[in-house]
Amino acid sequence: MPKLYSSNHILAVLHRNGFYFVSQKGSHVKYRKNGEPVLTVIVPAGRKEIPVGTFNSIVRQSGLSKVAFED
Repeated sequence: MPKLYSSNHILAVLHRNGFYFVSQKGSHVKYRKNGEPVLTVIVPAGRKEIPVGTFNSIVRQSGLSKVAFED
């Protein structure tokens, strides 16, 4: 079974990789990274564990590798 990451861990990794906070609507936070192309990532906030499918979607949206999220 793959490791499940918390919202706080994912947001910290995004911040380290140049993403910045854009907005929040309800429990979902939007982060963006300028460049070519502009990347936008939506992350559910306040979760202790992000489901595997949601994590894979975050990885795809961010353009980062899964290795970037490992401790």
